[in-house]
Amino acid sequence: MKVAIITEDAPLPVGRYSQAIKVGGFIFVSGQIPIDPKTGEMVKGGIEEQTRRVLENIKAILEAGDGSLSKVVKISVFLRNLVDFGKVDAIFGEYFPLEPPARETVEVSRLPKDASIEISAIAQINP
Repeated sequence: MKVAIITEDAPLPVGRYSQAIKVGGFIFVSGQIPIDPKTGEMVKGGIEEQTRRVLENIKAILEAGDGSLSKVVKISVFLRNLVDFGKVDAIFGEYFPLEPPARETVEVSRLPKDASIEISAIAQINP
């Protein structure tokens, strides 16, 4: 059975999509951009602060669905500037110190709200 996950601890959807869907032992998290869920505004600062905000949003969504960052198996990263790859990768080391998930990172010309980064994730559900 497919179940939509929604939490106010992450930015609410701005379109016709769910923050995440739980189905078949997995949580599929929609792409998240660096919006502070408390203010509804993009976070200030560089790519490091933006990456942390996105990962915190993903963490909140996963926890709302009985998941966790430690159960993430796949991440997709979309960057407006691939020059930021090293900085983003360093932040990933903070959030995924052991057994990091599979990942691809691609440069794109534009993201929603002109964000610099968007990340989606797939995680196993905690037993």
